Amino acid sequence: MTMTVGAAFDRIFGAETPFRLVAFDGSTGGMPSGRVMRLKSARGLNYLLTAPGDLGLARAYLMGDLEIDGLDEGDPYEVLRLVAGGLVPRRLGPRDVAELAAFVGRSGLRVPELPAVEAPSPLRRLSHGLRHARSRDAEAIHHHYDVSNEFYELVLGPSMTYTCACYPSDAATLEDAQAYKYDLVARKLGLEPGMRLLDVGCGWGGMVRHAVQHYGVTALGVTLSKEQAGWAQARIEAEGLGDRAEVRHADYRDVTERGFDAVSSIGLTEHIGVKNYPAYFRFLRERLRDEGRLLNHCITRPDNQHAGLPSRGFINRYVFPDGELTGSGDIVRAMEDEGFEVRHHENLREHYAKTLAGWNTNLSKNWDDCVALAGVDTARVWGLYLAGSRVAFERNEIQLHQVLASRTTSEGVSGFPLRPRYEPSDF
Repeated sequence: MTMTVGAAFDRIFGAETPFRLVAFDGSTGGMPSGRVMRLKSARGLNYLLTAPGDLGLARAYLMGDLEIDGLDEGDPYEVLRLVAGGLVPRRLGPRDVAELAAFVGRSGLRVPELPAVEAPSPLRRLSHGLRHARSRDAEAIHHHYDVSNEFYELVLGPSMTYTCACYPSDAATLEDAQAYKYDLVARKLGLEPGMRLLDVGCGWGGMVRHAVQHYGVTALGVTLSKEQAGWAQARIEAEGLGDRAEVRHADYRDVTERGFDAVSSIGLTEHIGVKNYPAYFRFLRERLRDEGRLLNHCITRPDNQHAGLPSRGFINRYVFPDGELTGSGDIVRAMEDEGFEVRHHENLREHYAKTLAGWNTNLSKNWDDCVALAGVDTARVWGLYLAGSRVAFERNEIQLHQVLASRTTSEGVSGFPLRPRYEPSDF
């Protein structure tokens, strides 16, 4: 008897899965009362067979070969939460493996055309140099960040802040939480009028402008995204901050100035490669004066056992090409080995889940405009990416750590008061 697509689905995932599969061959699988997933073509099946897991599902969805009834494309969180908890392959016996192998053979296995928005494979990226070479880093940043400033304004909201917010209360808005995050960073860095701040990977200049406006510092931001730099510098000029604030379109490694009182790195470490941590933290320490402070804010793994492994699957091919994560312990060790004294360390994992929920809400609310600006494929990628990341933060598969450190003097002076207070009080 020839196995159907629905039967293969049940064999792999079990008939109790929270989805009901309706396949192009007329067969069904999964739970009859589950959310309906429609596999519309043999091409969609080939996407799933040639890239099992999130990458194959994403390809089939983006090419229109997979549909899920009732899916909110701007905020597919409820569906992805079910996928994470319900589409788990079962342990297969020898007979299952043999019959599924025969089914795969009959399907005419081949790799179909890939969605146009997919980044090149890691092998093809070698045309831009080795992983984390300057030219390849610039191309990876361009792939993700240079969609369009108008698109980001719709998704991120007025703050134009594309990093984890910090919620002072459960009822706080996304904008409140982003302002609170910037204020928290400023207080951890001990910013005061007249100080000089360097913000590496500055995005659209939110930290630069907040520090100049509210703490009276002079600030320099750098970003590899030309779109970000242009938007940020225009906003700086419009707000009358041009005499004390600057955002450059540059690699952070091109900053020649030294003697900064503080350095903020908010969402950059994920892009530089774990093997480059020593050189990265050494460079930042060299930019600081004695007693100067560094605040490193980045996504991390919940362990330190997979350092240096690049992101895989959907994230690597559609969101952050060449991105790498490791545990916060590896980050602390690298900072300490390069001469920093770590003074404070905290995990904002739940805050990132709430931040992502806010971005998904914005994307869903502005769906038609986002599609008009970036195309439906890019908008769909963003819906999947934001909601999937939210699920991952909630399930403690990834975390977000802020690590605060000092360039302590040779005599052991850190510049910190005996009991520093970091939490802003006016929110």
